[in-house]
Amino acid sequence: MLKSLLIANRGEIACRIIRTARAMGIRTVAVYSDADARALHVRQADEAVHIGPSPARESYLVGEKIIAAAKATGAEAIHPGYGFLSENAEFAQAVIDAGLIWVGPKPDSIRAMGLKDAAKKLMDAAGVPTTPGYLGEDQSPERLAAEAERIGYPVLIKAVAGGGGKGMRKVDDASGFADALISCKREAAASFGNDVVLLEKWIESPRHIEVQVFGDSHGNVVHLFERDCSLQRRHQKVIEEAPAPGMDAATREAVCGAAVRAAKAVDYQGAGTIEFIADGSEGLRADRIWFMEMNTRLQVEHPVTEEITGVDLVEWQLRVASGEPLPKRQDELGIDGWAIEARIYAEDPTKGFLPSIGKLDRFDFHAWGGGVRFDTGVEQGSEITPFYDPMIAKAIMHAKTRELAIGKLSHILSETEIYPVKNNIGFVVALLGDEVFLNGEMTTGLISERGDSLIPDEAPSQRALEVAAFVLCQQGEEDSLPSYAGFRLNAPKRKTVMLDGGYGPRQVDIPDSWPNEVPAIRNGSEVMVTELGITHRIVVYEPRGTGHHSAHDGDILSPMPGKVIAVDVAAGQAVTKGQKLLTLEAMKMEHSLVAPFDGVVAELNASEGEQVQVEALLVRIEAAE
Repeated sequence: MLKSLLIANRGEIACRIIRTARAMGIRTVAVYSDADARALHVRQADEAVHIGPSPARESYLVGEKIIAAAKATGAEAIHPGYGFLSENAEFAQAVIDAGLIWVGPKPDSIRAMGLKDAAKKLMDAAGVPTTPGYLGEDQSPERLAAEAERIGYPVLIKAVAGGGGKGMRKVDDASGFADALISCKREAAASFGNDVVLLEKWIESPRHIEVQVFGDSHGNVVHLFERDCSLQRRHQKVIEEAPAPGMDAATREAVCGAAVRAAKAVDYQGAGTIEFIADGSEGLRADRIWFMEMNTRLQVEHPVTEEITGVDLVEWQLRVASGEPLPKRQDELGIDGWAIEARIYAEDPTKGFLPSIGKLDRFDFHAWGGGVRFDTGVEQGSEITPFYDPMIAKAIMHAKTRELAIGKLSHILSETEIYPVKNNIGFVVALLGDEVFLNGEMTTGLISERGDSLIPDEAPSQRALEVAAFVLCQQGEEDSLPSYAGFRLNAPKRKTVMLDGGYGPRQVDIPDSWPNEVPAIRNGSEVMVTELGITHRIVVYEPRGTGHHSAHDGDILSPMPGKVIAVDVAAGQAVTKGQKLLTLEAMKMEHSLVAPFDGVVAELNASEGEQVQVEALLVRIEAAE
């Protein structure tokens, strides 16, 4: 067994690997960039090595620095986690050439599955069903157009080196094919340095089904059943579950058997995932599920498989990398109950899912044990920076049935406190309550079809305000609060209080009791109230003439350092909710900042071409009367 391990990653997955390694008695070494100097994974590891500046291309993506850190600390092996260098065959080979153990598949296996066209040809030869399409070397527009006609519209144009939704175009009919092809090839060349494409039949009711596979160096390969990852936004997974709803025993045997054949075809060792696309228009059927691609690493959603099988997949990775055989045979593996996982991202659904950064002043899940699990790389007081993936945590629930797992996860997320960093919990709670999802009939297009109906209202509800009023006005504490404008909180005959939850003052009746299912924490003259996964800061309203300012969500702050490339409003202009105010260029992307509600531009502090810092006040919107 390994004695020491360097984790070539950060955040949640680094903490996850450290947890298992420590339980196995393995010494751990973390690596970190400038931005992660005080990160949780750095503090949890037995040793940590600084590897460079904050941008990943200067730290976590520099293989030479990581290998040097392993040698300097005496680490025997390197675990890449997921993302960064985890599927880089050249890095895997460099680790092996340096005399270190690579906790992952053979470099040749990574290469074999790295290009979508070559992988599909390999799968065809191995008897794994693949989506009808075209994988030919003739890339002329004329040949590709002819093949699209043969396959039948709609078709999907895909970059062979693509991923994350880049280099993909759906084409509904022949008239749009030429322009879509040019656009797809241009994006593929810019993103991957390779403009070769393949064509696939577009599946009208697609579901994303994937199978966890595991191989060892002794020729053994098993599957650990399937997951359903159909709930995606812009090709990024949001909610994953295991097993897949509607999967019968015969279909499971066929799909999981195909996954094992796929892994054996590339002499696979370690943890991997075979991804399939299913036509769910007639339920899940073996003859309507096709190979899509293989991820030659541990998946973000691996916890749901762990929960239903009782297997620690990271432990298996470390044992297999040490030369041990798989701990269990196929007939020793089974499904126990249901597990569902939600990814919690630092992003603002009300502003087009714009990434959010800042300090986590509040970060509390309130519940542990009883089937609930949280995998995270941050804690209260941690800083969310603009340099890396915006995922804050993964919330996983395991229960006897799907209905119980969904219900419990929704309840726990509804009470989760994260503030002031914007996040997608309210969006996820709404998604968990969607009728189509609850019926297990979702497709990969569900989120886009629902549109704004899943976007929560950020303004506190009347109930949230009443909870705040009750907490602020508890017996014996009223005298500590300010009085003004003819109102005194401890006046015997008054039963109202003026509060501000960021959307202007509202007069609120003080209830006689507190609905204690709504978490609320008082700090002086403010209360943090959490409802449906959104944490509100509610304060006693003070007119601006008092010298104090209440929290105001009409303050449009720069979410990260960047450049203002367009200003669409002027001071004094009336705006409506969702109207674009300005455009900021940051993190190599354009981000539109929009009005949070109807109102007037009371303050404008941005001009085109200006460089702004994080949390700079760019625009202030005053709510309409």
